[in-house]
Amino acid sequence: MEITAYHSLIVGSGAAGLNAALQLHRRGIEDIAIITEGLQRGTSINTGSDKQTYYKLALCGSDGDSPRSMAEVYYSGGAMHGDLALTEAAGSARAFLNLVNLGVPFPTDRYGQYAGYKTDHDPARRAASIGPYTSREMCLALMKEVKKAGIPILEDRDVIDLITVGEKEGKRAAGLIALGEKGEPEVYRADNILFAVGGPGGIYRTSVYPGCHTGAIGLALREGAMASNLPESQFGLASVKFRWNVSGTYMQVLPRFVSVDPQNGEDEREFLRDYFSTAGEMNSRVFLKGYQWPFDSAKVLSGSSIIDILVFRETVEKGRKVYLDFRTDPKDFSFGRLSSEAADYLSRSEALLPSPIERLEKMNPGAIDLYLDHHIDLRREKLEIAVCAQHNNGGLAADIWWQSENISHLFPVGEVNGSHGINRPGGSALNSGQVGGFRAAEYIGAAYREQTLDGDLFRKEAEGRLASIKELIGKGRKSQLSWKKERLELQDRMSRSGAFIREEETIRRSLEESRRQLERLEREASSLSSPGDIREYFRNRHLCFAHWVYLEAILFALVSGTGSRGSGLVLSGKGVRIDGMNDTEWLMIPENTDFRNKVQKTCVDEQGWLVHAWEERREIPEGDLWFEKVWHDYRSREIYK
Repeated sequence: MEITAYHSLIVGSGAAGLNAALQLHRRGIEDIAIITEGLQRGTSINTGSDKQTYYKLALCGSDGDSPRSMAEVYYSGGAMHGDLALTEAAGSARAFLNLVNLGVPFPTDRYGQYAGYKTDHDPARRAASIGPYTSREMCLALMKEVKKAGIPILEDRDVIDLITVGEKEGKRAAGLIALGEKGEPEVYRADNILFAVGGPGGIYRTSVYPGCHTGAIGLALREGAMASNLPESQFGLASVKFRWNVSGTYMQVLPRFVSVDPQNGEDEREFLRDYFSTAGEMNSRVFLKGYQWPFDSAKVLSGSSIIDILVFRETVEKGRKVYLDFRTDPKDFSFGRLSSEAADYLSRSEALLPSPIERLEKMNPGAIDLYLDHHIDLRREKLEIAVCAQHNNGGLAADIWWQSENISHLFPVGEVNGSHGINRPGGSALNSGQVGGFRAAEYIGAAYREQTLDGDLFRKEAEGRLASIKELIGKGRKSQLSWKKERLELQDRMSRSGAFIREEETIRRSLEESRRQLERLEREASSLSSPGDIREYFRNRHLCFAHWVYLEAILFALVSGTGSRGSGLVLSGKGVRIDGMNDTEWLMIPENTDFRNKVQKTCVDEQGWLVHAWEERREIPEGDLWFEKVWHDYRSREIYK
């Protein structure tokens, strides 16, 4: 068995993984490599919105700000540990200015102040943006620096197994097995694994994650890595032909929402109008979706998130297609009937114009060009949309140095790290991914610089894993199972049961189905007649495992009594009526706010059983900031203990 060894391996090449590699290199740890499916295949380089946000400490004007103030905003979202909130806030300016120094063109005034604006769940003006492609430009700048540093990038590799070995009373990360370009297994040993594999995009059918990104959290969950707040995801309106969030200006220009017969495209209806008593109320709620883009169960009762529910009912319950039409105003439209907030915003933007497309061209012409780049002309055609999975606020549980809570030497960075709770400020995920790279690299440089992995122990474990993988590949050459059908089965199940509409009996039925599918995939490979088939089978295996764990975690939260919170709406016959909806099946369970002070933990134990628990969240640390004390602890390395 050939083994390739590194001091540290970075799995994934999005903005978080690239920065983690760069910061390790800057600390003199050069025996590293990035292993990735491809530099162009991550979420960071393929996603955005009308004005993609980076959340940072306020760096302009006379508004007072501090890490503590920023941490309190994170903490107020619920179910987030206070020490993680403070760490993300404290590292914000450093991470942001690092990107500036790499050439990411965040705008300043003539005096060099980095202007900010308010984003969702943000009382201050901390948000920054360079337009629709903020994260893409971050990736390109980081990629350029990584290549300049000469850090090896191993592309066209699919990681299919994360290897851990026993250490003292627990586990440590030790390496991985990946499939090479021709589908052949490759074994890698590493003292540290920086796990930057992104969110669980591949477990949903209705998703705004780029199609080339599936995520790989299931690899770590299979190894028993502790997870936090898995049910806390974000969902929102997005286009489906080209996957993109239709947030911000796309809503504020007030397009028509229409549905049509899916077979012939006829029988066009402005279906939102049936719900609202006046056109002015309807359009004012649509305007608010720009600010409040993620579905929020707290904004269902007389709030903007009723729009998401109405789109869901039209697409899923009625089986129709829903479009945004920017070419003409909604029926009975009038600026005079809008809320004062909406009317004032459009007036100050000098956008009191005759059609949504003219308003969009005035306020954000790049939002039109973005779709033109993907062969969709909003001036000539309607834009198909749905309520899509967008981001997981939960993920793997880690400490303030981004090290896994129960597997040492494993550092989940980026979206796969579950630091965020129920609600988070828009753009804070980009900040978290960058701060995580700094923190993980700093800790490795201080505490794990020396290589301590037992090579013989790793070889023994890797040999067993490799033998099992080769056995499955052998079985697959005779199998009739289709990996495509298996993928669609788990994705349909997750979008039906584990998306933003949640109901106990539906989840229980889906869990029975998910267990049977998981057993089948563990026992029998799909038909493996090409290197691509081999990759997709093993991808299915960890995706199926992940979606089973997510469904179990969602059910645990539901039966614990959390109620509807964040982007999860819990339906029950014992619930309360949603304003204006007379259907008895649309009764929602209100949130039990007691759970805001708890963090949900999930892991698979040594016997393969799922274990769930509630943990009291840690408060924001007060700390002793007397300079001499901080200086002493820093010099003596107490801060790493």
